[in-house]
Amino acid sequence: MLPGSCKGGPGGLVRRRLRRRITSGDVYSLPVNQTAPASPTDHRSTRLHYAWIVVAITFLILLVSAGVRAVPAVLMLPLEKEFGWLRTTTSAALSVNILLYGLTGPFAGSLMARIGVRRVVLSALVLLASGVAIAPLIRERWQLVALWGLGIGVGTGLVAVVLAATVVNRWFVARRGMVLGILTASASTGQLVFLPMLARVTDRYGWRVAVLIVAAIVAALIPLAAWLLRESPERMGLRAYGASDDQPTDATRVDAAEQGEPLGAVAVLRAAASTRNFWVLCVSFFVCGASTNGLIGAHLIPAAHDHGIPEVRAASLLALMGLCDLVGTTAAGWMSDRWDSRWLLAAYYGLRGLSLLFLPTALAGAEPSLVLFAVWYGLDWIATVPPTLRLANEAFGRTRAPIVFGWISGGHQLGAASIALVAGALRVSAGRYDWAFLGAGMLCIGAAALSLAFRRAPAGSTPHGLPLAAPLHPA
Repeated sequence: MLPGSCKGGPGGLVRRRLRRRITSGDVYSLPVNQTAPASPTDHRSTRLHYAWIVVAITFLILLVSAGVRAVPAVLMLPLEKEFGWLRTTTSAALSVNILLYGLTGPFAGSLMARIGVRRVVLSALVLLASGVAIAPLIRERWQLVALWGLGIGVGTGLVAVVLAATVVNRWFVARRGMVLGILTASASTGQLVFLPMLARVTDRYGWRVAVLIVAAIVAALIPLAAWLLRESPERMGLRAYGASDDQPTDATRVDAAEQGEPLGAVAVLRAAASTRNFWVLCVSFFVCGASTNGLIGAHLIPAAHDHGIPEVRAASLLALMGLCDLVGTTAAGWMSDRWDSRWLLAAYYGLRGLSLLFLPTALAGAEPSLVLFAVWYGLDWIATVPPTLRLANEAFGRTRAPIVFGWISGGHQLGAASIALVAGALRVSAGRYDWAFLGAGMLCIGAAALSLAFRRAPAGSTPHGLPLAAPLHPA
């Protein structure tokens, strides 16, 4: 008999520990070149850490949710043609959708902290699948506002960028910026990549068929999310990706409720709103939403149509923006891990402003000008998100940052909703979108200057070192 091979010997102990690790899911952290259980903190292992599985399913959830948000941009012209509605009617429904998408975010962050990420995500997917499935029954204006404005707005808000922030803060210590960039890119890229497919289906089979296809895709995602999505690494016996042995994790923290810290969305807002940094991030993100979802996402296809560009071709330009955004936002996340996020934000807003000032010329010119705009703008589409969340983490701490970021995202969507309505009204009154594009460009240049007003805390005094019950001190 070999030494240690008996049931009670060290070899048997090793095998029993390995079985427990495999059963608990900790095998994802186990280096293949070790026979004894290895520390789950070694993120350089050749085994796949489960954090990347969570990133993959979160990527799909955000991608599909973005596809749902892409539908109104394709429906705007067919609904106006079928029912004789004005642009202000469809823009109003879209504005309600965008506004609720943003305002739901902070409450979603609070719900995820209280009842769990998986429950919130599954509830959102069920709401979206059922809401989109009954959309073909719309006949009246109020039905469009109630269903697509209220129902779909809340559903998409529950699985917004706040979900990405929560996943990144729970599952990652290393590479947070890069991972957030990937997830953020999925949220924006999905919306843009879905558009050409939806435009082609709408053009060939009608808008109702396009809507039902989206509903089926959302429904197919529900069992996948239920199977793969997990709350936190600690519940699986793991450490966050990149965490060291002496680094505190969620499992070692005292529960916030036991320390008396109110993690409700309104309580966190009240504390954060007393700080200068909150308003710097919120106002600049208002401009971000105004210049992306509210203007380009909602009105580029109708604006291109005004210049004789077919809807499918205009949707293809948005798809090109989406592909460029995947590169640009991922790179923005990588850079936010390495450089001062204030200067990154200033650069992103400034470049976006210049691209919007160029857009009226591009629409009136030849096709290469539009392609240039699509690439230029696409690389910058939502590159602002990773540095904004990084600054929120720095100012408010990792525990509260997802909820604070939810409120900041509410400012983003308030800007989007406002300009979606204003741009539609300008189109009706002036007969073109030029003033909307030029105004948004100037707002972006102002946001670039505002980003530099963020005050960084001195080394060693950031909220990360404060007890959870400590108040948020003004910057």
